[in-house]
Amino acid sequence: MSRTLQLAEQLISRPSVTPDDAGCQQILGERLARLGFTLETIESGPADFPVTNLWAVRRPSDAKAATRTLVFAGHTDVVPTGPVERWTSHPFTPTHRDGKLYGRGACDMKTSVAAFVTSIEDFLQAVPEPRLTLALLLTSDEEGPGVDGTVVVCNALAARGETIDYCIVGEPTAVERCGDMIKNGRRGTMSGKLTVKGVQGHIAYPHLAKNPVHAVAPALAELVAINAAGGWDAVSNPYFQPTSWQISNFHAGTGASNVIPGSAVIDFNFRFSTESTPESLQQRVHAVLDAHQVDYTLAWTIGGLPFLTTPGELVEAVQGAIRDETGIETELSTSGGTSDARFIAKICRQVVELGPVNASIHKIDEHIEVAEIETLKNIYLRVLKRLDAALAG
Repeated sequence: MSRTLQLAEQLISRPSVTPDDAGCQQILGERLARLGFTLETIESGPADFPVTNLWAVRRPSDAKAATRTLVFAGHTDVVPTGPVERWTSHPFTPTHRDGKLYGRGACDMKTSVAAFVTSIEDFLQAVPEPRLTLALLLTSDEEGPGVDGTVVVCNALAARGETIDYCIVGEPTAVERCGDMIKNGRRGTMSGKLTVKGVQGHIAYPHLAKNPVHAVAPALAELVAINAAGGWDAVSNPYFQPTSWQISNFHAGTGASNVIPGSAVIDFNFRFSTESTPESLQQRVHAVLDAHQVDYTLAWTIGGLPFLTTPGELVEAVQGAIRDETGIETELSTSGGTSDARFIAKICRQVVELGPVNASIHKIDEHIEVAEIETLKNIYLRVLKRLDAALAG
C-alpha cells in the first residue's frame, strides 16, 4: 500500500462532517512539522464549535534565495453521508472493491490532501534544499457556509502582507481520467430576491386588485430573451460560457384559485464570467424592471467573483506535469460551480484546480480508482519539480 493511499484512508476514517475537522489537520500537521513546516492554526466562528484552519509554511533555508510561493489548498471537511444504510460499506470505513477505494471524502477531497503531503515528502527527498517556498492552506469550512474558512485565512495573509505566487486547489476536476481536465477559472455567482408588490383581491374583480404576476411578466420575458441571446456580456471570452441568468423559484398566491396575490417573490441567480461585473448585471436588471414600471424591491447576494488564470507559468507547469505522467493533453475549463479558489484568487495571480475524477462526489458510495491515487500524487510532484527548476534558471 502506497503512503498516499495509507494517508487517504487515515483521513477518510475521520468523520469530519462540515465544519468538524475531526482531527484530520492534526494528522497532516504532524507530518508537515517533520518536514520543517511552521504550523499555524487559525480558528473562526462560534466559540463553542469554531472552524479549524491550518496554514503551514516551509521557506528556503537561504533567506536570500530567490523564491516563489506555491500553496496547495484544500479542505478536510466533507458533506453529510446521507442515509448510512444505503451505503454498500460504512462511509467512514475505507473499503476496497473492484480496484476502487470507497468512503466519504475519497474524491472530495481527502485523497487530494493526502497527495499534497506525500508529493511534498517525495519532493523534499529529491530536492532537500528547494528554492520554492511551500505552503498548505487547509480548512474545515468548505462544504459549509464558507465564511469561517479559506476566506478568513486569505484575509489574514493579506493583512500581514504575505504573497502567494502559485496555488493548486485539490478540487476533483477530472471527467474520465485523472488529469484530463483542470480548472483555470470559475464563474462568479450572484443571487437576487425580487419582490413584486401588488394588491390582493377577488379574482372576479380584477379592477379592484393589482396582479403582481401580470405586472412582472413582461419584464421577465425581456430578461429571458437577453439570456437566450447570450447578451449579458459586452464581449465573449474564449475561456468562459456566456453569463447565464436563471430563475430558481417563483412564489405567489394564497393557494386559493379565486384570489389575486398581493405579492410575488422571484429568486434568480447569475453565473457570470470576467466580462461582467456584479454592478453591470445589477444595473441591467434594474433598468429592465424600471422600464416596465414594475413596483418592486430587490435584494442582492454576491456569492463569489469570477477568476481566470490565463496560460502562464503555473498552467504550463501543470500541463507539462500531466503530459509527462499520463500522456494526456489536459483540457482547460471554467465550468462547474464555485470553490474556495474564488477567495485565493484575490491574493494570488495564478490559481488552478487539479484533482481526481469527480463523478461520485457527494454521492452515496463515493469512490476513487486506487490506481489513480499515485497518478495524482506524481502529477503534484512533477509540478513541484518543474516550478523549482524554473527558479534555478
